[in-house]
Amino acid sequence: MPDLLLELRSEEIPARMQRKAAGDLKKLVTDALVEAGLTYEGAREYWTPRRLTLDVRGVDARSKDVVEERKGPRTDAPAKAIEGFLRGAGLSSIEDASVQSDPKKGDFYVATIRKPGRAAEEIIAEAMPKIIRDFPWPKSMRWGPASAAPGSLRWVRPLQSILCTFGPETEEPVVVDFEVGGIRSGNVTAGHRFHAPEPFKVRRFDDYAAGLEKAFVVLDAERRKDIIRHDAENLAFARGLEVVPDEGLLDEVSGLVEWPVTLMGAFEAEFLQIPPEVIQLTIKANQKCFVTRPQGGGQTSTLSSDFLLVSNIKATDGGAEIARGNGKVVRARLSDALYFWETDQADLPDVASLKPSAEKLGLNLAKPLDQRMAKLDALGVTFHAKLGTQGERVARIAALAETIAATVYPDGAELAGETISAEELKRHVKRAALLAKADLTTEAVGEFPELQGLMGRYYAGLQGEHPSVQAAIEDHYKPLGPGDQVPGDPVAICVSLADKLDMLVGFWAIDEKPTGSKDPYALRRAALGVIRVVLEKALTLRLGGFTPAGDLLAFFHDRLKVQLRDSGARHDLVDAVLGTGSEGNDDLLDVTRRVEALGSFLATEDGKNLLSGYRRAANILAAEEKKGTAIAAKVDLALLSEPEEKLLAAAIDRAEIELTDALQTANYEQAMAGLAKLRLPVDAFFEKVLVNAEDEGVRANRLALLSRIRAACGQVADFSRIAG
Repeated sequence: MPDLLLELRSEEIPARMQRKAAGDLKKLVTDALVEAGLTYEGAREYWTPRRLTLDVRGVDARSKDVVEERKGPRTDAPAKAIEGFLRGAGLSSIEDASVQSDPKKGDFYVATIRKPGRAAEEIIAEAMPKIIRDFPWPKSMRWGPASAAPGSLRWVRPLQSILCTFGPETEEPVVVDFEVGGIRSGNVTAGHRFHAPEPFKVRRFDDYAAGLEKAFVVLDAERRKDIIRHDAENLAFARGLEVVPDEGLLDEVSGLVEWPVTLMGAFEAEFLQIPPEVIQLTIKANQKCFVTRPQGGGQTSTLSSDFLLVSNIKATDGGAEIARGNGKVVRARLSDALYFWETDQADLPDVASLKPSAEKLGLNLAKPLDQRMAKLDALGVTFHAKLGTQGERVARIAALAETIAATVYPDGAELAGETISAEELKRHVKRAALLAKADLTTEAVGEFPELQGLMGRYYAGLQGEHPSVQAAIEDHYKPLGPGDQVPGDPVAICVSLADKLDMLVGFWAIDEKPTGSKDPYALRRAALGVIRVVLEKALTLRLGGFTPAGDLLAFFHDRLKVQLRDSGARHDLVDAVLGTGSEGNDDLLDVTRRVEALGSFLATEDGKNLLSGYRRAANILAAEEKKGTAIAAKVDLALLSEPEEKLLAAAIDRAEIELTDALQTANYEQAMAGLAKLRLPVDAFFEKVLVNAEDEGVRANRLALLSRIRAACGQVADFSRIAG
């Protein structure tokens, strides 16, 4: 079967757009083939900094003939109706239609419309101009003299050539002929911009890929990545170094070169006094280079002064001049970073004017990071127009973090291997909260905002802050996403929770809540962050004391459902536990444990059978309550005549005692065990006892027994919300 080869070659395609654009091209072309009645066996897309390529194998040579019957009006219909039918069916005369009979509707006209199949080349040639003209680039441009004309072609960068061939492996493929924006398709492409710019002819994909390789173009992006990774690792290893992994940078760099050549450059060792994260980000952001470290040092190792760069050309001098030029730029950028690093450790020139802010927040202006926090407050930087300044928010976070510390760690905690009192913990928590946002005014974070928190930790260490305070400054933003770890240190935990709860409570107070897909302040992420910290660190935290708005607690419950569902819990069990209306529903850890215990219980035979018994009891009660049937306020033991109802009453008495004890100590496994003891008495009751006895008093008494079953189960969960 024939294969289709398509290449759209342009002056440049930004690296961030290449993968998606290649995927879009594949979808648009294959959808057009299928819509036109063509099938194909497989398709694969490729991309480089200058070209999008599509290889479609096993395409039908021709679409199938289609025969369609179109029902028309009755034979005695008005002339205008018949004329309209003829026009719609493309018939020149009514004699071209056939007549069919229906026993109920009579005789009516039927048109048989035959649409002959079309050659695949014709279909492709018709589809491609629209695909290219309407291509979904995030940004595009017009160029050349034709750009002034209305409707002129737009592309991400000037489109230079279109290659489109079609045919089976056993025959010479044909050029699928079409034209877009003055560019006519052909069977010619060109190689590397500098090494092999001469055009060459192409037949099908195999000789196309081989021809590009000879012309210094590696078509497969994954292969370019492997080449870069392998060569970088070898160069580093030869120097006793290892590459600091950066998959994001590797992806980006592989999209910047068609012929990757990895080289090693160097900078002065004096720059290594800068934090390694700053060095790495400086070199990455400005020069797209990889940093290295001594072999075997792992993540804690200091960096080396050697870095790796990827060139797009194979230079005659082995790349020495390219490496030298990159080293020159890297040194200039690192000089800026060193200036930021040293400036942030020095006193601010206007430190004397910061005394009011320092006194208000309890800061020590002898310390540089305290100065930065005082500066943040003094500048009056707005956090939100309705929620005050950053300084006011920090004060709120500090107060809230102290309250959380007293709630979560009432007996103190262990910090850096030392057990400290609750009061000492509160002091560390307050200190960390006051300094958590201080690095926002530093030079380093001003240059690299993604380093906020991390730079604060470095500066806190330089001025001798407690290790837990240092950790909290960096970690209080965590978790930033599903793959991010939660804070581990008690001080960081308290500040992290306070930071997120202040966001949520504040924005709820001013009615700036997430709606639909819009969440500009990342409040869903904040709520999930609180949930993850609470659950993963097994914290008892009653959110009701921190979230006065009822709908905010409901928002937490919705996020909790998502979190538990993602971890394998049944959605209906979460609803059942929350449906009890218990005061403990603001304790997310408690809710989670109840859900887990309920799930384990319902997985047993006792749980399944008790659920069936509950439903039977609940259904009977609902029906009788609807009819207004009398139900006794309490069970009268004197009216119990059958052995099974006596056993059930006694079992309920025991279960209620066990449930009360278990729920008071949050022992949900014990609570479920108490419920499990009802299973056999409930089964026996329904098998042997007639609930709707003729005697009204007996009937009311037996309904009261069922009511006690419902109430006992309801202490654990709302069983009516359990599916299945």
